[in-house]
Amino acid sequence: MFQKNIKITAQHGLHIRPAAKFVKYAQQFISDINITVNGQSANGKSLFQLQTLDLSKNNILTISATGEDEKQAVEYLIQKLEKLK
Repeated sequence: MFQKNIKITAQHGLHIRPAAKFVKYAQQFISDINITVNGQSANGKSLFQLQTLDLSKNNILTISATGEDEKQAVEYLIQKLEKLK
């Protein structure tokens, strides 16, 4: 497993549109991707599950991946999250 933390900096957090983009990015990878915020976790490839998390501005996300492309997945998703608004 490989994981990293990132602070949500988007003004309105990860509302539905940027969350949908995140899911689309996550689905490109073979690894299982998990997002954890404030002790709650969700499948990073499921928009429905992501919407159950508190994805508000300034919250810290932990992105973890398990699988053959885990490091690439986490690094790519961190990069994309930094650009989502």
